Amino acid sequence: MSLKSERRGIHVDQSDLLCKKGCGYYGNPAWQGFCSKCWREEYHKARQKQIQEDWELAERLQREEEEAFASSQSSQGAQSLTFSKFEEKKTNEKTRKVTTVKKFFSASSRVGSKKAEIQEAKAPSPSINRQTSIETDRVSKEFIEFLKTFHKTGQEIYKQTKLFLEGMHYKRDLSIEEQSECAQDFYHNVAERMQTRGKVPPERVEKIMDQIEKYIMTRLYKYVFCPETTDDEKKDLAIQKRIRALRWVTPQMLCVPVNEDIPEVSDMVVKAITDIIEMDSKRVPRDKLACITKCSKHIFNAIKITKNEPASADDFLPTLIYIVLKGNPPRLQSNIQYITRFCNPSRLMTGEDGYYFTNLCCAVAFIEKLDAQSLNLSQEDFDRYMSGQTSPRKQEAESWSPDACLGVKQMYKNLDLLSQLNERQERIMNEAKKLEKDLIDWTDGIAREVQDIVEKYPLEIKPPNQPLAAIDSENVENDKLPPPLQPQVYAG
Repeated sequence: MSLKSERRGIHVDQSDLLCKKGCGYYGNPAWQGFCSKCWREEYHKARQKQIQEDWELAERLQREEEEAFASSQSSQGAQSLTFSKFEEKKTNEKTRKVTTVKKFFSASSRVGSKKAEIQEAKAPSPSINRQTSIETDRVSKEFIEFLKTFHKTGQEIYKQTKLFLEGMHYKRDLSIEEQSECAQDFYHNVAERMQTRGKVPPERVEKIMDQIEKYIMTRLYKYVFCPETTDDEKKDLAIQKRIRALRWVTPQMLCVPVNEDIPEVSDMVVKAITDIIEMDSKRVPRDKLACITKCSKHIFNAIKITKNEPASADDFLPTLIYIVLKGNPPRLQSNIQYITRFCNPSRLMTGEDGYYFTNLCCAVAFIEKLDAQSLNLSQEDFDRYMSGQTSPRKQEAESWSPDACLGVKQMYKNLDLLSQLNERQERIMNEAKKLEKDLIDWTDGIAREVQDIVEKYPLEIKPPNQPLAAIDSENVENDKLPPPLQPQVYAG
């Protein structure tokens, strides 16, 4: 990672974000610059080397114990029978310990442990049978409903997932790195089996893996997030204290291209801070990554509104550093380590989620190593700011002489506040006038459209229809008609 403070701001070489091994995927400072795949290979090599060294140490200790026991037996003989028995018992105990170490580091230990896990898995697990929380129950139902659409493949996935969770219950005594390795192996094996045996398309594999990660990590969260066996909590306190000490850093020092005086930009900054803080409330690594992605997109929007042009990587990283300093997210290091250890590796190696997460790791690393040169300050000023003796925001007030009247200082402070309120009032009035003008233009436009329609399709008013006349009203020869017949009565 190469972070520099230049005239344009803090820059990062995008090639430094890639894996040190040159595989083309994004690297991660938490993995010493390697991607997930290369880091696992390096971890396996280091672990095999450690196993070999421990094996040699165990053999050497056993030889020394045997030689010491033999020499003590020959020198003392039968005169110190009680002491010899004590030494023999002590040697036997140490021999059993050495043998246990050998078995633990031997290649066949994994096979034996797996058999034991399978036998123990037949018994009901206390963690599985405990009363689950509302969220865990909801996630379980969603996972089962999701797998029903895959029929036989879904049943096989559910079976493997349940076996994995039961196996993880008996592996809580392992280190968090070993538990992380088990989770990464499980992700890899399930994805590979779906692609090779199940012939599942890559798009559906990705969706299935997201659901698997959500299901298992919701259940394992309380055991693997910031465990007591690690120094994650210590790192959280250290970075939180560091950020609190750097509260005096201004956007101008970091060359942040964001103008918070613009209301829309200020809203974007608040949303970005909210998203990065909300990351700690999520349980699933994918959901935590989604918070980082939303935060990053708000940052890009804020830069775009300020500069009226798309943001670049040179603009994004300093702004992300500023957001982290201003928000001081809780348990930042624990969340980064949790994502690194238990997130689906395909998300961290490719895509925008992996890119934004890598930038967040770079931002945290920059904050940890921040010095006077990074901010273009003298060492004396930097030390004064860090100690709290003074602040860049208070220099104007400090320019007053000690003998100046407090009332005059307060008056100028109030004038400055009134000036800011006046500018805000003018901005609101301008927006109100603009809204009024827009309403008038809209009303005039509607009236013109109505007039055009009336002119194009004029309204024709027709006279009312004449009433219907009698049938014989137009017969002019009525006088020539014979008289009507009259009824006659005949006497019978």
